[in-house]
Amino acid sequence: MSRDSSRRDFLKTTAVTGSALAAGWSAAANVHAGGTGQVIRVGLIGCGGRGTGAAEQCLNADSNVRLVAVGDAFRDRANACLQTLRNNNAIAGRVNVDNELIFTGLDAYRQVIPACDLVILATPPGFRPIHIAAAVAARKHIFTEKPVAVDGPGVRACLRAYLDAKQHNLAIVAGTQRRYQTGYRESMRRIHDGAIGQITSARCYWNQGGLWHADRAGRGDVEWQIRNWLYFCWLSGDHICEQHVHNIDVVNWALSPDGTSTVPLRCTALGGRAARTQPHFGHIFDHFACDFEYPGGVHVMSQCRQIDGCPGKITESVSGTRGTWGSPSREEDRPGYVMTGPNAWTFQARNDNQPYQEEHIQLIRSIREGRPINDLKNVAQSTLTAIMGRMAAYSGQVVTSHQALNSRLSLMPANLSFEMKLPEPAVAVPGHTRAF
Repeated sequence: MSRDSSRRDFLKTTAVTGSALAAGWSAAANVHAGGTGQVIRVGLIGCGGRGTGAAEQCLNADSNVRLVAVGDAFRDRANACLQTLRNNNAIAGRVNVDNELIFTGLDAYRQVIPACDLVILATPPGFRPIHIAAAVAARKHIFTEKPVAVDGPGVRACLRAYLDAKQHNLAIVAGTQRRYQTGYRESMRRIHDGAIGQITSARCYWNQGGLWHADRAGRGDVEWQIRNWLYFCWLSGDHICEQHVHNIDVVNWALSPDGTSTVPLRCTALGGRAARTQPHFGHIFDHFACDFEYPGGVHVMSQCRQIDGCPGKITESVSGTRGTWGSPSREEDRPGYVMTGPNAWTFQARNDNQPYQEEHIQLIRSIREGRPINDLKNVAQSTLTAIMGRMAAYSGQVVTSHQALNSRLSLMPANLSFEMKLPEPAVAVPGHTRAF
């Protein structure tokens, strides 16, 4: 689908309004130093499993955090989320969501955002640029799941939001939780200090079996695709973007010693749809293999697969002029983070912290101290890298980062509504499918 106007239409709505403002909620987002006793009000947009988990972790991060509003496309999702949170005795007292602050529908985000100081974004990724732009425009702090876009226009919107958030001292932490994981942080500190020398190549993998899917069950086109969002590129970006972005982010991190995000210059890729061919698997691929070329002639080999009956492998490794580094991998008999060479080092995975929890602890702390973390540029660059890989595999063409970022190919359907007809896109055919 090439419907760039739809994203423009949605982004025009970022001057957020809603009934929560009429109820007396403040739109001010800044909770600063010395405010450990000040309550931070949290709104959740996207009430599926990941959103519910993120809300739980946010409430566990600080005793003066309250969940005050939730929004989802579907009421059953919102209800199930709140029931799960209220059944958790450790946080039930901090779930303060009145019935009038439970919002549903495709525009639920417009009502949630004014009600809170901090918003959690956990809808399908296709909506992420719209929600990030709206939250930043309303001067809210953000926890956003990854990826943050599914196409070039979405990445550009996030990079604009990054600059706006930075200007207004807003905190944005992303769900690329490896950046908050002890073993990875210690590894990257050593890599950036030159422990393995100059990086010459890297590899990253997310190979696993299949995932859940939703039955059609008489639902309309839009409702079914959103409930079955993993398998539609306009919603997920395909699994290279939705899932493998974690491993890609580690490589981009390793290749960024000065703290600025590094993205590949170009990508050559292949992929296909070999095992998951039934209609309930939408139109996405089930395997990808990419050759990313980074500045300095560094090549990174990337693999991701979601096919039952095949060996799993989820890991990253980096080679340098003076040694190597690898994250935990059963397949390579590596139970921890291992560095070889003259600066040999090992960190056992059992000594890792809880990164899903830690990212919320760090987020809340940065808000209270008035020193906001802003992860949005890094996660946007890693999202762009994954999008490059998908575009190269779908089209069979070499795709550059410039082409991917500046593409006008928007995947978001125009004038999205539950009543509209939304035919399933055709499965991409390399050599025939448009790249951008």
